Amino acid sequence: MAAPTSPLTPEGLTDTRYPAFADLRERVVFVTGGATGIGAYLVCAFAQLGARVGFVSQPQDPGEALCDAVAASGAHRPMFLTADVRDITALASAMDAVQAAFGDIGVLINNAGRDDRHDVDSLSAEGWDDAMNVNLRPHFFAAKQAAPGMRRCGGGAIVNVGSNSALLGLGGYPAYVTAKAGIIGLTRALARELGADGVRVNALLPGWVMTRRQKALWATPEAVAACIEQQCLPRSVSGEDIASAALFLASEAAAMITGQSLVVDGGRAFT
Repeated sequence: MAAPTSPLTPEGLTDTRYPAFADLRERVVFVTGGATGIGAYLVCAFAQLGARVGFVSQPQDPGEALCDAVAASGAHRPMFLTADVRDITALASAMDAVQAAFGDIGVLINNAGRDDRHDVDSLSAEGWDDAMNVNLRPHFFAAKQAAPGMRRCGGGAIVNVGSNSALLGLGGYPAYVTAKAGIIGLTRALARELGADGVRVNALLPGWVMTRRQKALWATPEAVAACIEQQCLPRSVSGEDIASAALFLASEAAAMITGQSLVVDGGRAFT
């Protein structure tokens, strides 16, 4: 996928050639939090494979710029809608709009999340609730909204993006870690609830991915070096690494995989 000549290439648009999963061509894919960070890589990867991609993100996010760049690369133009995933009604309306435009959603990628730092002493009840409302609650309600269409399609795939922080018990954001641990439990519960309808539900647990946000806020050379030192594979995790794993979980290559958590962190969680 060739990058446009714009001086600022949208995040997620790279020249990576992702593994080709033919069954994803023309599939309808919905991604939450798709304009920036890991979500942008997901949007680009599915579009590159020929999927019809709709995604939501905050109004200030560069969603239309990402759509322009993907279309300029020769892939199907994604559909961007603004929605705050804390607003379940707005999220459902966005999913309905994508289904009206493209057809029933066959792949749902619950990606939206925000890893704001906080500590035990300063976190308020409102802050705790907000962390759950961003990082866990939308995953359930997006799955609920997508399930009827997946049943009509004879099945589907849901990928809940969590974090290896839930396995490592990382410090600095306890509510975030709790929400990400909840995603693992939710994934197993939904796999059991929806399996009879042919819907597979898996969790994708990234390590520390070097997105623009991470580089701007927390990824100092010292912190990155310390993280890599804890990994089995001595390089940083990229957005492309996560997108490749998501493509696999969404595809028929993973036809008998459900209720599982795929960790993509260079082996950090196992050292």
